[in-house]
Amino acid sequence: MSGNSPQQLREQRTPMYRNIVRWLWLLVGLGILAFVLTFVILSFSDLPDTAELENPKSELASQVYASDGSVLGRYFIENRVPVEFDELSPFIEQALVATEDERYYQHSGIDFKALARAIVKTGVMGDKSAGGASTITQQLAKLLFTGKPGSGVERLVQKLKEWIIAVRLERKYTKEEIIKMYLNKFSFLYDSHGIKAASETYFGKSQRDLTIEEAAMLVGMLKNPALYNPKRFPERAKRRRSVVLKQMMKNGIITQAEYDSLKTLPLDISKFKRKTHTQGLAQHFRSELAQELSKKILPGKDARKKADGTPYNIYKDGLKIYTTIDPIIQRHAEEAMFKHMAQLQDRFWKRWKAKKVSPWDYEDKEMTTPAELRYRKRKLQLMVRASDRYQRMYHRMVSQYEAALEDEIDGLRITADVLEWMLRDKYPSSVKGGRRALYRRAMKSEKWNDLKKAWIKFKREVEKKFDEKTKMKVFAYNEQMETDTIMSPLDSLKYHHLFMQIGSLAVDPKTGYIKAWIGGVNHKYFAYDHTRSNRQVGSTFKPFIYATAIAQQGVSPCLEVTDMQRTIFAHDRNFGLLEDWTPQNATGRYTNQKWRLRDALRKSINTISVFLMQQLGSVEPVIELLGNMGVDKDKIPHLPSICLGAADLSVFDMTGAYTTFANNGYYTKPIYITRVEDKNGVVIYTEEKKDHQALEEEPNYVMVEMLKYASGHMGLRSEIGGKTGTTNDYVDGWFMGITPSLVVGTWVGGEDRWVRFLTLRDGAGSRMAKPFCKDFISRLEKDKNADYNVNARFPRPKGDLSIGLDCNDFLNNDQGDDDENEDGSPQDSTFYEDPFG
Repeated sequence: MSGNSPQQLREQRTPMYRNIVRWLWLLVGLGILAFVLTFVILSFSDLPDTAELENPKSELASQVYASDGSVLGRYFIENRVPVEFDELSPFIEQALVATEDERYYQHSGIDFKALARAIVKTGVMGDKSAGGASTITQQLAKLLFTGKPGSGVERLVQKLKEWIIAVRLERKYTKEEIIKMYLNKFSFLYDSHGIKAASETYFGKSQRDLTIEEAAMLVGMLKNPALYNPKRFPERAKRRRSVVLKQMMKNGIITQAEYDSLKTLPLDISKFKRKTHTQGLAQHFRSELAQELSKKILPGKDARKKADGTPYNIYKDGLKIYTTIDPIIQRHAEEAMFKHMAQLQDRFWKRWKAKKVSPWDYEDKEMTTPAELRYRKRKLQLMVRASDRYQRMYHRMVSQYEAALEDEIDGLRITADVLEWMLRDKYPSSVKGGRRALYRRAMKSEKWNDLKKAWIKFKREVEKKFDEKTKMKVFAYNEQMETDTIMSPLDSLKYHHLFMQIGSLAVDPKTGYIKAWIGGVNHKYFAYDHTRSNRQVGSTFKPFIYATAIAQQGVSPCLEVTDMQRTIFAHDRNFGLLEDWTPQNATGRYTNQKWRLRDALRKSINTISVFLMQQLGSVEPVIELLGNMGVDKDKIPHLPSICLGAADLSVFDMTGAYTTFANNGYYTKPIYITRVEDKNGVVIYTEEKKDHQALEEEPNYVMVEMLKYASGHMGLRSEIGGKTGTTNDYVDGWFMGITPSLVVGTWVGGEDRWVRFLTLRDGAGSRMAKPFCKDFISRLEKDKNADYNVNARFPRPKGDLSIGLDCNDFLNNDQGDDDENEDGSPQDSTFYEDPFG
């Protein structure tokens, strides 16, 4: 058998080997060339330009600051508040570098040593535990610009882009800035964007105060926050924390002994609390502030705009909003509110339980009209339609058919009311011929039949579901401000609508700063803010009548006027009435006795307010004074009945007006923002104090003395004055209180006028509103940390007064806490707290 020798075989195969080597080198060269070309092509692709690198997009939370610099709350889409590198906990930075990028301070965006290790161990040897090669800078590039990782070729291209961006970032920013940007950008779940929010969410503390093991847990989440979520997977998160701690030991940051001790510690997230917009103090205030900033202030001409000319966005642009709210005063106001309103609501439930009927069903033969009964039914219907449960059902069962018909019939817009009209083919008079024709044309469509069937089925389902009892949480006066119960959704809507509400402002009369803001009893269940809603003000309006008479005619509080029937006639051109007006007192009778003005104000005697209006000869002087006291004159009716409080004003209006009395005759506009800054600290909006004289000092001082007499000292150490007010049928209860340091305006009542007490003894302002003010001021007097001067006194004008005040013991008022005993019974035989009639 013949054959070639090994030598011959090698010689024969040498050309083939050379070709193989040549082709391999060619492939390597082509690979390198392709790699370089890919880099060049990607460099000119949709990578971020210089401007984007210098200003990477990130939605930042805006922070609302109280008057002492503490944070009241945030507005955000992403709960992110950036921190500077020098503010970072050293444990965070050390754990980050040790775990994610050991050679971070040596490379320029790409760690080639780690890359080689990853290619050999992970790519060639298949060792997935060997780790990746992404640097911190590359991870930042991914967060800022490349987004969610792809797969296969897409991920390879994405990775190359990240390398290019990382190198560019390293040229633009320092190492410290890159770490800061990365930790501020990363999302740690539960609306916790950035390290600051994450520290607050998981540990209830600032990131500066994190312990080593806490910092290690958060850094461990950077690898995969969902996988190492400490809420869902505590053991897995603890193991990951140990990996971080071991890396810190390996890099000499902690010792072996410290590592052994730290890795055994339990994972403590007992203070975990997910942040929302509405947590914390002054929730109604912050809700109103957000609307005011978004709709009025920032789009307005007085606020600076962004470089592109658009207004700033409080949910994205990281603004700093500095307010006048004093957290100590606010907390006392909220605690006093909770105590008073809980007691008031308890009394409300007891009174109606004794009646054995709900306010929803109550009918008074004299006062309850058919129109009011129809309104109650309509109100409940609208409440059902506005509920989340109804909206979800509607979207699931009706929306698709509604949209199909609207798409077919141009100009058609369907609502629940429209569906009912179309179903019956009967329309209210407000729906004119053109719209009726449109609806009838829609009813000829096949799609109308589909919608009609869906609507009828939906209504049956709504009726069934809203009458079906189920487990739910409802509002309650307890520590959690809610309780678990079993109730039908319909009964839940009725139940919540029967809670008495409150609106109150506490304003510094000298600066106009709003120190406390109470918009309702609870923001979660009752988001509507009652400080700006217009309600009838009752006898709290009477001081404006008295002040006008004192200022213009120099009348003395000692002037005696007979309580008798008084009529303003229709033919009196000064008042322009269409028919005679003869108001009554609350008692329905007249004493025919003489009353000094100071006592008439205290007892709210209607006929004497009418006498003063007649003496003034017109409503115009009163309206003019109100205008000077900051009230929109268009809100005041040009009718003499305003002397009894027949005007609809807000707590905001009334509290602002009463700053005049507390500030020596100078009206001070209530304000709640001092300035707004952008994320860089540039001021984009400021609000300055605005004040002017509305009353001369002497008549103002006389009015203050009358208010002091009217309110009694209320058992307080502060010098205090004020006036209660109650409206027809005990619907609204008011108390306007003034001290030299604070004006407290308070309204209490139901959201609808039929949600009320049925007697003056329960529904008077002296029972509904005044006790809150008394408790609130008492709390401030006892708190040495509160910015409240209990020893402040109202100034007396220099020299002799031209208006007489020396009627008996007027200036030495020892009458106590006005005209009621603690149980609400009057000290004399007649209860004078007076609705305006």
